[in-house]
Amino acid sequence: MIDATRRWLRRNRTGFAIGFGAIGIGYIAGQYVLSKITEARERMAGDRIAKENLRRRFQHNQEDCIITVLELLPTVSENIIEALPSEKILEELQQKKAQRLGRSAGTSDVAPSDFSSGSPSAVDEDRRSMSSESYVHASQMAASSVGDGQSRPAKSKAQLWGELKISSITRVYTLLYTVSLLSLLIRIQLNLLGRRNYLSSVVALASHPPQDHTISLENRDDDNVEQAYGNDFETNRKYLTFSWWLLHRGWRDIMGRVETAVKEVFGPLNPREDISLERMSSLILDVRRKVEGATPEERRIREWLSFVLPPHNQEDSVLRDSGMSTPPTQPQQPPILQDPPSIPSPPASPPPAASTIAPPLRRLLDETSDLIESPMFTHVLTLLLDATFSQLADKKLRSEAYRLPPLMPEPSPEARITEITDVDPPTASAKLPIILAVMVREAHNIGRGVPNEYVQAMESVSELEGFAAVVYSSNFEFEAGFAASVSPDTTASGSGADAIPMGKSLEDLSSDEAEEAVRVEKGGGIIDRVTGVVDDAWGGFESVWGSITGRGGDAMVG
Repeated sequence: MIDATRRWLRRNRTGFAIGFGAIGIGYIAGQYVLSKITEARERMAGDRIAKENLRRRFQHNQEDCIITVLELLPTVSENIIEALPSEKILEELQQKKAQRLGRSAGTSDVAPSDFSSGSPSAVDEDRRSMSSESYVHASQMAASSVGDGQSRPAKSKAQLWGELKISSITRVYTLLYTVSLLSLLIRIQLNLLGRRNYLSSVVALASHPPQDHTISLENRDDDNVEQAYGNDFETNRKYLTFSWWLLHRGWRDIMGRVETAVKEVFGPLNPREDISLERMSSLILDVRRKVEGATPEERRIREWLSFVLPPHNQEDSVLRDSGMSTPPTQPQQPPILQDPPSIPSPPASPPPAASTIAPPLRRLLDETSDLIESPMFTHVLTLLLDATFSQLADKKLRSEAYRLPPLMPEPSPEARITEITDVDPPTASAKLPIILAVMVREAHNIGRGVPNEYVQAMESVSELEGFAAVVYSSNFEFEAGFAASVSPDTTASGSGADAIPMGKSLEDLSSDEAEEAVRVEKGGGIIDRVTGVVDDAWGGFESVWGSITGRGGDAMVG
């Protein structure tokens, strides 16, 4: 029996070998396929978590931008209101009116150039608002008016009205331009830092992956991965300090350009004449054309960088004036020995002061300058100004100066029933003093913290989020290339030259390409609107991850 079984196995050993081999190969192939499926599933889960983390960081960054703008608004608005004290001119006009009424023994033949035009309640409200909301106290205005009266001759009523007209309109324009530029500057700064900090956290995770659960005593403090990729607290703090230029210096240049345009457009207006809403909107647009440019070509070449950032030779002074650095101490000169009289030598010129701008800070400032000079920046700035000036003219002046109902929003294509409202009466007009009263009050509302209708109007511009997404998601590979070149300890498999960004830079884009780059689809939340741009950022991030770790984009970002 045993011999027969042995003979049978010997005769069929080839079949058994083939069968067992096939079973083994099938098992190995099945395990390989299952491992690949599991690996792909884990990679997809990791990508999904990392992309969601990137979107969440982007959302949080935009919220920080809004909060930062609201915190800085009182500083710049106080500076502008102090430079253009329309309330002081109004106080002088009210004093002249009181003196005239006292001499005329109660006669009521006051010219319509006073703020008494319109309904009594509106006039009382305007006076109370300009008296209570002003940053200049009434006692200070009275004291200054007395001092000015002793030092210079009293101005006529026409001169005061001319100054009030130019001052109040220039102040509102300057505030709107400054707030729009400040909003864009903060978006650029915080999104650049957010991108660099995100990359530094990813690179730190890739450079030191956890191998096991044992405690390692290896010293890794010298790797300096975070500082190489921009997550340097001191550099970030100095970079954010450069908003000081716009808050304390740049707005003065904006005010000069705006004041020139306001004098050309509003200078010939008589305070006694009636101005229709259509004409007022046309005058506001004329000033904007002179400030920004009348054609797309003029707007494209209009220079905004000097308003937002200081020139290179004043960067150190900005850091000193803002308290970020101390002036360099002069070396102590040795005592000069008394020699016999000789031909005096010309005084030696002092050596040029060495710049304190570190290379990481220099790169941040240069990239910010490139973004500000790009057509994309000009396009988004124009849209922000459209929103803020529409808030002023179509809402505030329309309802408070012209007493007209608010404009109805445009009906959506899906709407089947549209409410029919009365059109504006063709004779709707207002006195210039009433318009100036609204502008004087709105200057304080523009610089107010929370709530701020003008900041909300800018946030409703979808292209602003698109611009922020472009800034946040661009140059991932360039950041990695720079860090690899300055940090030899980083475990990168390639050099910095292998990570040159592909395609055009932002400053090389045409106007149409810039508009296309920041165009965001309407409808949906912020995640849906920036998904495409953030996915592009993730592609750049995967390249960075692969160049650092030598493997694919199987990163898990926590």
